[in-house]
Amino acid sequence: MTSTRTGMRYRSIELDGLDIFYREAGPRDAPVVLLLHGFPSSSRMYATLMPLLAQDYRVIAPDYPGFGHSSAPAPDAFKYTFDHLAEVMARFTDALELKRYTLVMQDYGGPVGFRLALSNPERIEALVVQNAVAHEAGLGPLWQTRKAFWNDRATHEAALRANLLSFEATRLRHVGRSPSVDRYDPDTWTDEFAFLSRAGQIDIQTELFYDYRTNIERYPQWQRYLEERQPPMLVLWGKYDPSFEVEGAYAYRSNLPGAEVHLLEGGHFVLDEAVDQVAALMVQFLGVRLAR
Repeated sequence: MTSTRTGMRYRSIELDGLDIFYREAGPRDAPVVLLLHGFPSSSRMYATLMPLLAQDYRVIAPDYPGFGHSSAPAPDAFKYTFDHLAEVMARFTDALELKRYTLVMQDYGGPVGFRLALSNPERIEALVVQNAVAHEAGLGPLWQTRKAFWNDRATHEAALRANLLSFEATRLRHVGRSPSVDRYDPDTWTDEFAFLSRAGQIDIQTELFYDYRTNIERYPQWQRYLEERQPPMLVLWGKYDPSFEVEGAYAYRSNLPGAEVHLLEGGHFVLDEAVDQVAALMVQFLGVRLAR
């Protein structure tokens, strides 16, 4: 038996005065899989998946500025927008000399990843989407409070923080509507809430989420990219997600009729329940698509 941690490496790289932490595994000359995390997680969300892919792929999962073990400057020292996060991630791929890669995008990884794809489409070998939305059909009822915050920040900021940043909201993002709550490790949301409770984090995350409205404005651009470039796409969707509706998974087929879509027994963070199934589907998908 081999420990799943044997091949994992934990590193940081300095980019424009920021320390960007990342996890890496697999052979350096293997096809690259770049894993972009969601909110309020970090590269840690991929810790169980990476060893399952590392035999055949070079898997790399960075933490964005303001997340995980990367630098988290205050909002008055760093502009927390999705454009800016994508710019940092683009410099990260340049620094690691990643010329071609498969993008895995979960939640916030979608807005960051689509920006990367549009800025350097020639680098994208395939897209793997895990509960990341590019169509308004995927936005569930929880987004009413969030849209109200964008329309009138001063009036709705307190409600937004409860809707998005409270302990119960942090727990709900994981368990969602799952009938198998006993399969969820409470350390995940406990640790994420501890992260959100760090000094300055509420301000950082509030600023970044205020910018989330720009993602919805970009949906038509992302959809045109899919229609024009027709990248190979695998959609793996936790069907018990309280934030993103399953319609958001099937909506990708309106732009990419050949997209492979699977609804899985899981929530917003589908790896919590279905990491083995996700790994198997990814290995099968990438083995066929990259061979072509």
